[in-house]
Amino acid sequence: MEKLEMIREYSKLLKLNYLKTNVDKILETAAVKDMSYQDMLLSILKGEISLKDKRAQEKRLKDAGFPVIKKIENFDFNFQKSITKKQVNRLLEMDWIDRMHNLIFLGPPGVGKTHLAISIGYKAVEDGYKVSFVSMDKLMHFLKTKEISRISKGKVNKILSSNLVIIDELGYLPITREEANLFFQLITALHEQASLIITSNKGFEEWAELMGDAALTTAILDRIAYRCELFNTSGKSFRLEHRESIF
Repeated sequence: MEKLEMIREYSKLLKLNYLKTNVDKILETAAVKDMSYQDMLLSILKGEISLKDKRAQEKRLKDAGFPVIKKIENFDFNFQKSITKKQVNRLLEMDWIDRMHNLIFLGPPGVGKTHLAISIGYKAVEDGYKVSFVSMDKLMHFLKTKEISRISKGKVNKILSSNLVIIDELGYLPITREEANLFFQLITALHEQASLIITSNKGFEEWAELMGDAALTTAILDRIAYRCELFNTSGKSFRLEHRESIF
């Protein structure tokens, strides 16, 4: 077996994927630049770390479950003036996740709540945090079926092990008393263990009617709002204002 093939084979056994894939390029670069043995080894190790970081980020992004990718660079602060770029940039520093703070975006449909939530979540993934995104209706399905569905149980376990949980569209669909209780149990389990981002079209005063139990709603809000930044977004729907016509 040739030496290059042996290097590739040993790299495969040791799971040195960067070296296995780039051994020819590494040797060629080392020769052209007249690199020392130490510099060549250092470049290999840096390549391995970079590849592992990239694959870890790709896995975190896949596990996050974003329906689409939204970035803050594409958010129109001129259209939605209820939140400033300075405030968002402060949130993108992510220290609030380390301190177990929550973010709540309230407002009517189309004002950018989900865009903001996904953008912040995407940046958290890039920064190494485990993120889970789930709409309220899907969350209820997962919670109700986790004992009989392997997929639901896996999703709930990912949520419980996340650093940041994004719950989108709370209040758009009615929920039963059973679902409200399951939601309370989840919020209790996540309290002081993970940060939350919640988007809702209903104000806090309407949550009691949504949950069907004032005492339960108070307990939920007590846990969510203990450490929380609240943003009341307002205005017209961005989608309706920028709709594309067939004609």
